[in-house]
Amino acid sequence: MFRTIIWFIYFWYYLIITYPSLLKVKKLQKAGQTEQMNELVFKISSNWAKKLVRLSGSTIRVNGKGNLPEKNSFVIVSNHQGNFDIPILLGFLERPLGFISKVEVKKMPIIRDWMFYMNCVFIDRKDRRQGIRAINQGAENIKNGSNIVIFPEGTRSKGIKKNPFKSGSFKLAQKAEASIVPVAINGSFKIMEKNGFIIKPADVTVTILPEIQPKDYMNKDLKEFASEVEQLIFKTLEK
Repeated sequence: MFRTIIWFIYFWYYLIITYPSLLKVKKLQKAGQTEQMNELVFKISSNWAKKLVRLSGSTIRVNGKGNLPEKNSFVIVSNHQGNFDIPILLGFLERPLGFISKVEVKKMPIIRDWMFYMNCVFIDRKDRRQGIRAINQGAENIKNGSNIVIFPEGTRSKGIKKNPFKSGSFKLAQKAEASIVPVAINGSFKIMEKNGFIIKPADVTVTILPEIQPKDYMNKDLKEFASEVEQLIFKTLEK
């Protein structure tokens, strides 16, 4: 319980002390200093995420990091075991990442501002038109150089069991004509969800699979393709 209390205190404390950096990011954006702005956003967000994971006492092993594209922006498609998936990817893949997030997160002060500069995309699942606009915006972000993470299950599986991948999630990559990088996360649910939301150490393995280039999926039926990627990821977990 003590570890959990410390974790939540740090979660908000770090955000508060980054507020001056957030103001600097806004100034850099107004000045058109995009490169410096992106570097600062990546530094702050990845450091925060990595520290949150380390405070849990967990060990993270990343396999296949060389499968991440070096030059072009990409879309990570990952299974979603628990709340720690986001800080694990953000802190340990060593790449700037944005996320597809539910619109309710916009109510969280400071977090929403950092997510905006990370080029995250907020989707209201109850508003189909807004969802389409959000997907289009996300595709533009990717074309402009952002990397985006999507969790096609739509919710946390909270374990090894899986939820079917929703094909709609893949429209983002299709519209951007971006490479897709499948990622299998194994063990993250053991940090929190398995313990009734009490944080405990766990061993987590992140396996980055070879990228799927646009030419290999653009002409495929999205439902069929979503099923193929789902099988790739969960066969990796079964190993």
